[in-house]
Formats: sequence, structure tokens, C-alpha cells
Amino acid sequence: MDYEKELNDLRDNLEKAKSLKYRAEARLEQLNNQQQEIIVELKELGVNPEDLEEEIKKLRAEIDE
Repeated sequence: MDYEKELNDLRDNLEKAKSLKYRAEARLEQLNNQQQEIIVELKELGVNPEDLEEEIKKLRAEIDE
């Protein structure tokens, strides 16, 4: 067996995994920031984020009238 090649392959795979992890963490942070921005916007509009589904239903009903 070529242990050196196998070790190099493992190192490469570890580096790829680290890179994926860092990108995923960055994306998660980005999505969390976006979520916070949306929550702030909703509150500025007078909508409680927990009541969003009800607010959507209410607005649809008003449109359908």
C-alpha cells in the first residue's frame, strides 16, 4: 500500500471539509443577519413576526373582498 498517497488524500479531504465548513458558517451568519433584518422590517410595519401567518391571511381576505 502507498501510505504516503493515502495520507495526502486524507489531508486533501480534510482541507476540502474545512473549506466547506467555513463557507457554511459564513452562509449561516449571512442568513441570520438577513433574518434579523426581516424581523426589524416587520416590526417597523407593525407586524409581530409570530403573527405573520395571521397577518398574511388577513391581508388576503381584504384583497379578496
